[in-house]
Amino acid sequence: MAVVISYNVNGIRAALNKGFMNWLAAANPDILCLQEIKAQTGQLDLTVFEKAGYHHYWFPAEKKGYSGVAILTKKIPDHVEYGCGIKKYDAEGRILRADYGNVSVMSVYMPSGSSSDIRQEFKMQWLSDFEVYMEHLRMKRPEIIISGDYNICHKPIDIHDPVRNVNSSGFLPEEREWLDRFINTGMLDSFRQFNKEPHNYSWWSYRSQARKKNLGWRIDYNLVSRPLAGKMKRALILPDAMHSDHCPIYVEVDF
Repeated sequence: MAVVISYNVNGIRAALNKGFMNWLAAANPDILCLQEIKAQTGQLDLTVFEKAGYHHYWFPAEKKGYSGVAILTKKIPDHVEYGCGIKKYDAEGRILRADYGNVSVMSVYMPSGSSSDIRQEFKMQWLSDFEVYMEHLRMKRPEIIISGDYNICHKPIDIHDPVRNVNSSGFLPEEREWLDRFINTGMLDSFRQFNKEPHNYSWWSYRSQARKKNLGWRIDYNLVSRPLAGKMKRALILPDAMHSDHCPIYVEVDF
């Protein structure tokens, strides 16, 4: 049985200053996929992760203090793949994959389009390219868990105000259609396999006491490929972890 947790920490150094290691010891995942680490390895004391019992793999963005992904794992993977081979995405540190036998676990940080029209175009191009990349990868690695911040709410149930956000990046019809299509290629939204209830979110704005009022968005997913469907045991959102504007998401898979 493996517990996989995905967590956009919005800066690993900031999270460490907010008690991240105490949370990690309590949550005790087998594999932890991190996004938006916002740090180069030289800016971190990596021994804290080793003392906690984790091997660690980092794929930061070239630009300091921006983006980047990591995987902490109790078991050494058979192989670690850094990036997807497309320079403009790999420069932003968006994909890191660890292989364990037949099963792969990927930490992915999909672009946000909220800052400008240019970044929204970049995001839509990324979505198209990522879909093609995954189509090829899944021919070789059909058993895969794609964990991370997708920066897309899939359905109205996944956002606190679907009416007023209909033109907001992250809930645009074309983004939601993409996620629909991507899931329909043979992926499962692990959380929705176990929980159909509304008001379950993974990100809240820092403004207007959004988290306290639970005015959130569910934009983080552990998507599990269909060959692993029968091996999923449970999936959760962990909103009590407060190191970021996101919270961790949890899936338990027997592999």
